[in-house]
Amino acid sequence: QVQVVESGGGSVQAGGSLRLSCVVSGSAFSPAFSGWYRQAPGKQRELVAGIRSGGDTNYADSVKGRFTMSRDGAKNTVYLQMNGLKPEDTAAYYCKAEGLLTVPSGQFNRIFWGQGTQVTVSS
Repeated sequence: QVQVVESGGGSVQAGGSLRLSCVVSGSAFSPAFSGWYRQAPGKQRELVAGIRSGGDTNYADSVKGRFTMSRDGAKNTVYLQMNGLKPEDTAAYYCKAEGLLTVPSGQFNRIFWGQGTQVTVSS
């Protein structure tokens, strides 16, 4: 069984910082891509940052230079360090893990989502 659990959300003032964490558990699952997405009320979910198994990262233009995504393979955890937060960063943040799931019948590409963590930035 694979679980994706986010933590670290909260309420901060503009200019503040938060660090989100996402733990992906499940020994039969090997993520090739992990991503942070966000969804504000009335808006579509959007990719904020992603990291591939080789370490390559990509960021939405709106967060470049302010957010940094990293990972700790030993802890099966990815992080999103958010600095210089703005009110428009307010959203529910979700972690997605995509990769191969090994089951007795073979290996299959699967996507797993966490439940989300709320980030609220006040002006």
